[in-house]
Amino acid sequence: MNIVCLDMEGVLVPEIWIKFAEEANIPELKLTTRDEPDYDKLMNYRLKILNEHGMGLKEIQDVIAKIDLMPGAKDFLDELRTLTQVIILSDTFEQFATPLMKKLDWPTIFCNTLEVADDGKITGYKMRCPKSKLTTVKALQSMGYETIASGDSFNDLGMIQASKAGFLFKTTEGIKNDYPDIPAYEEYDELLEAIKKAL
Repeated sequence: MNIVCLDMEGVLVPEIWIKFAEEANIPELKLTTRDEPDYDKLMNYRLKILNEHGMGLKEIQDVIAKIDLMPGAKDFLDELRTLTQVIILSDTFEQFATPLMKKLDWPTIFCNTLEVADDGKITGYKMRCPKSKLTTVKALQSMGYETIASGDSFNDLGMIQASKAGFLFKTTEGIKNDYPDIPAYEEYDELLEAIKKAL
């Protein structure tokens, strides 16, 4: 039994924090998991910058509402879901993901949650579990699934390397150079064919 585990941001939708950074004109928030492998460090940095600018959940959700899926993402996911089960494994948050999942016709997503004060200020966050993507892949394997994984960032490498097949998608040249053993693709049809061969 196979199950495909896909990252969300950078694979199916643009990076939320980059879009928000551009819209809010706060370039410091353009840092993502492609740049900083330590997620806790990255999130604490983001929350500090948000607080300095007096920005909260509403401002981010207003930008997310305008984000379109990456061209071809929905067709890719629709076809993939006719072939096998798919789970989106993301380090994003429920409060960010919901409008994007609606645009993708509600695939299953495992993600984290934000701690938000009554005034909308983001005060912290709760991860589902440590190393959430790798931990989830191992849990699925312990239930008898063979996993196939794809993502674009440092925090996807664990689930990619632990799976029977794993692929980088629209990643950076730096990650490609550091992990030349992982096949890397730029187009959805290439990724779909690679997954089909692995099924």
